[in-house]
Amino acid sequence: YEIGIVTGVQTCALPILAACATTAVAAVCYCTAPLISLPKNALTWKVVPGTNNNVTYANVQGDILGNGAYEAFVSFRPGVNNGYHTHTETLPTVVLSGVFYARIKDKNGKLVETEYPAGSYYQLPAGLEHESGCKMTAKKEPCLLFQYQRNHFDLNPVPR
Repeated sequence: YEIGIVTGVQTCALPILAACATTAVAAVCYCTAPLISLPKNALTWKVVPGTNNNVTYANVQGDILGNGAYEAFVSFRPGVNNGYHTHTETLPTVVLSGVFYARIKDKNGKLVETEYPAGSYYQLPAGLEHESGCKMTAKKEPCLLFQYQRNHFDLNPVPR
């Protein structure tokens, strides 16, 4: 459930809130969102084209390779490097397993690597040139990420 405080402006697109939006006084309105329930065994994993089966994804909402907003799990085999690239949209990511990394230029133009072990979060701004991938650790554990964006995922290679 989502709670919205309404002060003359509708915060949910549900028709029931129209009455709240027309009042001059503040009111509390409750909006229901559909239940999304995807146990691990209900996820449908697909190979990201052009990755030699090294990167797979499972959409939760929308389609990571389609148009529009999406939420998806993404899995990288250990040792996978995405090369130097950018994304058109800001890319928030939660690392669920493995050790993911990003190499980003500092103010002097030197690539600085940051490691993101399981439990980490990062948000890459749109257009930020970077290199990223999954570390080859002693456990040889794949990197499982949860990512979401307002519009489709893209990876735009940048020559070095």
